[in-house]
Amino acid sequence: MQRHATTRSLPPPGDPLRLASQLCFPLYATTNLVVRLYRPLLKPLGLTYPQYLVMLVLWERRALTVRALCDELLLESGTLSPLLTRLETRRLVKKTVDPHDARRVVVALTARGQALRAHARAVPEALWCRFVEGLGSGTPAPAQLIELRDTLRGMMAAWQQQERPTRRSNERQHP
Repeated sequence: MQRHATTRSLPPPGDPLRLASQLCFPLYATTNLVVRLYRPLLKPLGLTYPQYLVMLVLWERRALTVRALCDELLLESGTLSPLLTRLETRRLVKKTVDPHDARRVVVALTARGQALRAHARAVPEALWCRFVEGLGSGTPAPAQLIELRDTLRGMMAAWQQQERPTRRSNERQHP
């Protein structure tokens, strides 16, 4: 195991194998709780949370390659492919071979997928209300939630930069 020399990289004091010592657990548990909050909001749309994320990206961009969607959502193609198949079965997206490169598959919204956007407009506000009003007096103020989101985005970006060389190396070794 590699040791880091700087004080900044030392883990917090205490038993590093306690659940309470883990940075990853609160992130994981919070993600699960947030997905549960989304579930009743997405049910009328017929979407799961991961499908909703795909639709959010496509509502912004209209069409992307599968690889670009994987990169945007930080998913592996083996995870994304079944989601896309289900969305295509519901005729929300259409997959086509890129006319410029037959190795690439492009995912695009259908008219039905684009129309679903109007029904989804209420989801972010309803979730925001659950965060701000529904979690009791300990709920952070809206500005704190925005700061938390921005902090998490910064952490994601830094970790992605750190992972990229490793991921590319693994892809070269395992085509």
